[in-house]
Amino acid sequence: MRVAVIGDGGWGTALALTLARNGHSPRVWGPSAEYVREVRQAGLNRKFLPGVALPESIEWTAEPAEALSGAEAVVMVVPSKYVRATLERFAAAYRSAGSPPVVSATKGFDESTQERMTEILSEIWRVEAPAALSGPSIAPETARGVPTAVTVACADEGVARRFQELFSGDTFRVYTSDDVRGVELGGALKNVVALAAGVCDGLGFGHNAKAALITRGLAEMTRLGTALGAHPQTFYGLSGIGDLMVTCMSPQSRNRTVGERLGRGESLEQILSGMEQVAEGVWTCGTALALAREAGVAVPVMEQVDAVLHRGKKPKDAVVELMRRDPRFERD
Repeated sequence: MRVAVIGDGGWGTALALTLARNGHSPRVWGPSAEYVREVRQAGLNRKFLPGVALPESIEWTAEPAEALSGAEAVVMVVPSKYVRATLERFAAAYRSAGSPPVVSATKGFDESTQERMTEILSEIWRVEAPAALSGPSIAPETARGVPTAVTVACADEGVARRFQELFSGDTFRVYTSDDVRGVELGGALKNVVALAAGVCDGLGFGHNAKAALITRGLAEMTRLGTALGAHPQTFYGLSGIGDLMVTCMSPQSRNRTVGERLGRGESLEQILSGMEQVAEGVWTCGTALALAREAGVAVPVMEQVDAVLHRGKKPKDAVVELMRRDPRFERD
């Protein structure tokens, strides 16, 4: 199949490589014509996926109409901050292409509306049954063909199975789900917890603290996700605890790395100014807190992450405040 991959970042490139290995024809769109030309000529995506050779079977373009021309499926994988503007830019080309099925592989929210990515796809592109792909999938590992397993969720079982068949191969296993909301919430909220896990590393804490943090973070994700209409079991699957574990533990995780540098005393401005790629949790944190307050759900770990990121709180003070919270029953 010919597949349009909207987004030339590390994860978009890794998914294009997965599709190429399966014998499909991916065409990747990036916003900079100059950089797309460089990738095409060098056969390398040096900024977003360095060290990974790209086969000639992957095409590259900076033109929306060319990206979607002849596409039988679309993978949307631009950072959440730019999704709305990108979809608006592509709307006419998408309709001209016959409105093929779409899966979002972006993990985050629209900051201005608190919408999930599939909600924006339905709103701007009028996609009736957008799918969501998520799971423990560090891009450099997936790109190298390290075995990876993810979940594709869609309200339409046929669409979910179509993307399952498209991506499934020797090194990439895909499960299906009907809980689009839960899969998207897991992928977004785990980035906030991963920032906290990185702070643990930056402060020099050991395995006890990080294990406790991940466990209580998962409890917050599940409480909030369930209150927002997701199935609680989804958070104990690949798009929940699976993605949470890898994002909190991998040295290649951008969110964990940002947290680690915060824990070592760097400012958020210093960290972000030197990053080519996006740490989604930095943007997600405020939306997660707003959703929790609207739903009346306690998310103390996420609250402290927001305080460290955006309100100048010292990481050590945030840890002390979490430890001194009122005693409670664990399942509460």
